[in-house]
Amino acid sequence: MGIALPGSCTLETETMPNSFLLQTIELAVDNVRRGGGPFAAMVVRGGAVIAAGVNQVTRANDPTAHAEVVAIREACRVLGAFQLAGCDLYTSCEPCPMCLGAIYWARPERVFFAATQKDAAAAGFDDEFIYREIALPPESRRIPMLRVEDEAAARPFEAWLGNAARTKY
Repeated sequence: MGIALPGSCTLETETMPNSFLLQTIELAVDNVRRGGGPFAAMVVRGGAVIAAGVNQVTRANDPTAHAEVVAIREACRVLGAFQLAGCDLYTSCEPCPMCLGAIYWARPERVFFAATQKDAAAAGFDDEFIYREIALPPESRRIPMLRVEDEAAARPFEAWLGNAARTKY
């Protein structure tokens, strides 16, 4: 679920990064005041805000409801597309590993962020352990990830490759 932005969202090109970043920062501050997390994001195309999102993890009981993911989902819904061609993403903080993955799959043109990973860690949002976990073999991670070998494992990919009508992404 995106959020509504007050007033006009179209700005001159040379003022966009700072203006949109300031808007995302204010959305994040407002979200904290409403009991949410200190993160916000906006998807912008052609100088207009397509979608905005705030962290809704605790409000929605959804660990994937980070601001960037919420904004990406709403922008894709609005645009009727699963990628954000021609769009920029503005976020109040450097994206976490999950959001970084979502951003790469959504393929915006650029990402502008305000606070850094270190700023987030100082406030109790430290993702460094996730980066370390990703580098480990799956079975050595804190949450062990165990491959179960089965001859049917490749069937979904075979079906995909055999589907001439598939939408590549």
